[in-house]
Amino acid sequence: MQIAERCVVAFHYTLTATNGEVIDSSQGGDPLTYLHGAGNIVPGLEAAMVGRRIGDCFDVHVAAVDGYGERDEGMLQQVPRAAFQGVDELAVGMNFQAQGPQGVLSVVISAIEGDTVIVDANHPLAGQDLHFAIEVVSVREASLEESLHGHVHGDGGVHHH
Repeated sequence: MQIAERCVVAFHYTLTATNGEVIDSSQGGDPLTYLHGAGNIVPGLEAAMVGRRIGDCFDVHVAAVDGYGERDEGMLQQVPRAAFQGVDELAVGMNFQAQGPQGVLSVVISAIEGDTVIVDANHPLAGQDLHFAIEVVSVREASLEESLHGHVHGDGGVHHH
């Protein structure tokens, strides 16, 4: 079976930066499972998965624009230090959850200037080209429920209670 719309796909991956540094990998753990065509993985990788079959091993280069997008300087925000109540020591690189217009988002402290803290809501991989080594482990047709919900249920997917 080839990967196409409404297929549930499980794959192992190793994600590396342009310099060859490993950013993330499923090796030694469970494969990543997703519903193809539902936008559950970055667009450039999803496009490269079309037509692949179980056992296929291949490399994919995903340009930043087709990965986590380009960096958006509008995602930087100045916040008063007082907004971080209950945190004794603030440091560049610390992650926090913040309430944004579309819900909760992750931010990282990118700079501290006196009583002003600059937080960055860009995805940590925004602006970076991505390099994936992929091994397709399984491909099956999605259930009607999975297709309607837009994600995988059961093994490797979402469990509804």
